Amino acid sequence: MIEIDCSYGEGGGQIVRTAVALSALTGKAVHLYNIRAKRDKPGLQAQHLTGVKAVAELCKAKVSGAELHSTEITFEPNEISGGNYEWDIGTAGSVTLVLQALMPAMLFSKKEFSISITGGTNVHWSPPVEYFQHIFCDYMLKMGAKINFEIKKHGFYPKGGGRIKLRIQSSELKPIDILERGKFIKTDVWSVVSSDLMIANVAERQVKGFKHEFGETNYGNIKELYVSSLSSGTCVHAHNHYENCKIGTESLGERGKPSEAVGKECAERLKKEISHDSTLDTHMLDQILPYMAMLGGRFKFGELTSHAKTNIWVIENFLPVKFEIKGNVINCKKKS
Repeated sequence: MIEIDCSYGEGGGQIVRTAVALSALTGKAVHLYNIRAKRDKPGLQAQHLTGVKAVAELCKAKVSGAELHSTEITFEPNEISGGNYEWDIGTAGSVTLVLQALMPAMLFSKKEFSISITGGTNVHWSPPVEYFQHIFCDYMLKMGAKINFEIKKHGFYPKGGGRIKLRIQSSELKPIDILERGKFIKTDVWSVVSSDLMIANVAERQVKGFKHEFGETNYGNIKELYVSSLSSGTCVHAHNHYENCKIGTESLGERGKPSEAVGKECAERLKKEISHDSTLDTHMLDQILPYMAMLGGRFKFGELTSHAKTNIWVIENFLPVKFEIKGNVINCKKKS
């Protein structure tokens, strides 16, 4: 059984998500302890627990310690089974974080899945569903994945209640090398706002704030969306299209934060992401690591975050691979 001290490095929930995903993929049992020990509220929160239980359901794993606030679990997987699945986080916990745990097991199993997850779609400390749809899925499609993703309902903090549906067809994944962005094509902006804020023109003001900060460019899709939701909330997601990749980021609204400031913050973050010659943004570098470990591939990054370094450590505990970093190029090779 593999032993993982979850207080290592960044010490967050990503360790749990990556560990159970790789456990399911490799068939190796894992013992996780000191879960989220460095957080203000240690142990498994709702989205972490849902991720563990969801992966366990896919592979009929024997799990002990899987309960709220638990700081220690064991996960003993069996064979991954395709089919139809539904999960409800029960809070505004992030659906995209649950997807991070599920996607490797589903994609590499070469089986078919139809899943539904209910929870938070645009919440703090996680990529929004627009990022998953337009950035993550785009890289997976480049690798040969067959994915259909739908946002059925948006969910903001504190009530959540958002729902996504994902269908995956059996596919053969392949490594990709993206070392050059290629020509810039356009910038897309998605301003997503709960419908109760329509009277204040929040969606339009967020876009105005983004454009004022980001400046003149070739804008493509500018979406000002008012959506039905259980809680008030706002989000701006934006990404640049290049010939070979996409670079994206986001900003969330908060009580007392002007709508224009939400758009401005997103623009500032996107400007920072594109200031490098990277072919992955910060979110995608972290998320693509398990796929590089299984397939290979090479990319350029802008910043190797503590989150990414911790994820690399977890992966190298499970698989006979070694990530190599030369300058701002990252690849992964099997150990000889």
